[in-house]
Amino acid sequence: MQWWQHVYEHFNPIAFEIFGFPVHWYGIMYVLALLVALFFAEWLVRHDKLPFSKKDLDIYFIWAEIGVILGARLGYILFYDPHTSYYLTHPWQIFNPFLNGHFVGIRGFSYHGAIVGFLLATYFYAKKYRQNLWELLDLVAVSVPIGYVFGRIGNFLNQELIGRVTDVPWGIYVGDTLRHPSQLYEAFFEGLVLFSILFWYRKKKRFSGELIVLYGFLYGLFRFVLEFFREPDMQLGFVCCGWMSMGQVLSLMMMAAAIVLYWYLRRRGENTQKSI
Repeated sequence: MQWWQHVYEHFNPIAFEIFGFPVHWYGIMYVLALLVALFFAEWLVRHDKLPFSKKDLDIYFIWAEIGVILGARLGYILFYDPHTSYYLTHPWQIFNPFLNGHFVGIRGFSYHGAIVGFLLATYFYAKKYRQNLWELLDLVAVSVPIGYVFGRIGNFLNQELIGRVTDVPWGIYVGDTLRHPSQLYEAFFEGLVLFSILFWYRKKKRFSGELIVLYGFLYGLFRFVLEFFREPDMQLGFVCCGWMSMGQVLSLMMMAAAIVLYWYLRRRGENTQKSI
């Protein structure tokens, strides 16, 4: 337990270098998260006999990833970065991986921004290739959480999104301060637990789109609760009511959107059945 509490003192977030460019464990875990989500989606298509081909998923994967990257980066700048006005006048700096001539990578991504970018990319993909939007989103709802586990582990290895100060025996030292390993809490609840619920419920869904709605509500709920163990963003602090972080505000909005969407999709399904 003592070794665990001092794990950051014995761990290098840089896995290796290629031609002088550092490759972080976070980047490796991010790529692994994408591949695991894709491979599991392909397994679901085969096992559940869903109306998508491997080619469909490969093309969609590219669309979705572009949407995720653009949405995550732009979402961070809009919601979390105090220098938003700078990027509005210097848009070419948004994806600039160099700082003062040194390669540092692109830093600063927002999960909630990624969701918006992903949804837009999915909508345009489904429209262009004439795919069932809601069945596609239900497939993603089940396959993404298992990949999300690796993404949060990557945050932990990168020593970012640190937890709040604590005295629990499983806390870890960040500098000289003992903190919650909140990234691992999120990997467990927003990843493994959420995946288990959706994987079990997928055969019981009553209408197309129900799984993505359930994902949105449960993720928002888990994220809202787990933010109490996560240190608020330094540049923002608490943004509402003196105790709510930006992540909690956005999670509440996500839960509200899920409830509205659930009502809409269920009513649409009932009306369709009546017309038949």
